[in-house]
Amino acid sequence: MITNLAAGESVFTSNAFLVDGDRRVLVDTGSNFDVVAKIEARVDDLDAVVLTHTHPDHVGNLAAVTDHFDVDVWGYDPSARGVDTELDDGATLPIGDHQYTAVHTPGHKDDHLCLYANEPEILFAGDLVFANGGFGRTDLPEGDRTALIESIDKIESLVDESLRALHSGHGASVTDDPADHVTLAGRMARQH
Repeated sequence: MITNLAAGESVFTSNAFLVDGDRRVLVDTGSNFDVVAKIEARVDDLDAVVLTHTHPDHVGNLAAVTDHFDVDVWGYDPSARGVDTELDDGATLPIGDHQYTAVHTPGHKDDHLCLYANEPEILFAGDLVFANGGFGRTDLPEGDRTALIESIDKIESLVDESLRALHSGHGASVTDDPADHVTLAGRMARQH
């Protein structure tokens, strides 16, 4: 079960997805709201935190989560503040009841990862792509439009029409033809 703990928050935050199952994992912590209380309202404990990237809106609640739950934090760049365990491109890790592959997708930020489970066809896209063809900003430090387009292409090559869910770092998750939203993001990034 995947729950966006940031849903309904009216503060500057990313989405924060609690994935329940054999291995309870929080994908991104969000910021500026009490994510610990929201986790505790749903589960007794947490096994790990996985970061799509380390922009402040995705890691603002990180210290509160790690202090309370004493969990390891997984991310692409082990030198980034708060990251305990490195996730290389192509590494697999259990999240919930499934195995996810970490896909290094720079362009929005150098340490950006997407997390993809071939079974059951779920993609955590961070700030790479969003609903309706949206794509990550490239005007921030480490932003690179060419790299972002290459990363979108990389994800597009992994998914197909069987993709069941696209969970992005901001906005609503997509469950109706989510692969089409990835394709559209690639087109839009080339036009703007």
